[in-house]
Amino acid sequence: MFEISRFIDECRSAVREDSSHNTALAVMRRAFSDPPAIREAFAATNARGLQTLHHAADLTILNVIWNPGMAVPPHNHRMWALIGVYDGREDNIFWKRTDDGGLVAAGAHALCAGDVVPLGPEVIHSVHNPIARISAAIHVYGGDFFAVERSQWDPETLAEDPYDMANTRALFAQK
Repeated sequence: MFEISRFIDECRSAVREDSSHNTALAVMRRAFSDPPAIREAFAATNARGLQTLHHAADLTILNVIWNPGMAVPPHNHRMWALIGVYDGREDNIFWKRTDDGGLVAAGAHALCAGDVVPLGPEVIHSVHNPIARISAAIHVYGGDFFAVERSQWDPETLAEDPYDMANTRALFAQK
């Protein structure tokens, strides 16, 4: 049985024990071995969009609900991140910087229920929910997700801009 508060406590302990992503990754993999239990635990919250489960200087945990067809343009985190999908699918395109300051696609990974993937602090990715229903994931970040200066890239021109959290929240609020 998945309990949200216990999961948060285990992630907090993992980060206190090891500031890298390794110990928290083990917590995520255990939790995501039973995606229906996670889905059931969050069913009672009726959450939509970005739900902050824990926010501190060393750790941020979000419950992320993706609307059908929703896409978030390329962005970075500048800290390690763990993404675990517990319902639906999340398609990630990974990008790398070019010598002239642009971006070029460097790979992709489709995450389905039960999948967990670590992202290093320099990873740039865009995310899309390709299915006709909501998808849901827990994102764990090794720092203060809301305070770190980051970048996002225009989805059409790939021009780099400062990350705009208000714009991201608006994307998640759309129905």
